[in-house]
Amino acid sequence: MAKWTPRHEAPEPLEGPVVPVITGGTILWFLMFLVQLPFYGWFADHGHTWWLWTCLAGAGLGCVGIWYVRRRDAAIKRASDAGRRLSQQ
Repeated sequence: MAKWTPRHEAPEPLEGPVVPVITGGTILWFLMFLVQLPFYGWFADHGHTWWLWTCLAGAGLGCVGIWYVRRRDAAIKRASDAGRRLSQQ
């Protein structure tokens, strides 16, 4: 039996406002952590403290994501500017 291979090329990836999306998600994770923090006792009594730590981990990973996408956008802009300069010469 032959392996199936697509006969068309994959579409280009969609580009959007990546930095604001990641920043917004990080803020939401941190806000969820802050909203749940006053109820730590209830979460501890019911064995659900992982909810708090999940939100905090999401905020922490989001900070790494913000750093990453900002550097990625800067690198894309640098490459674009360098390509533009080379084409003008």
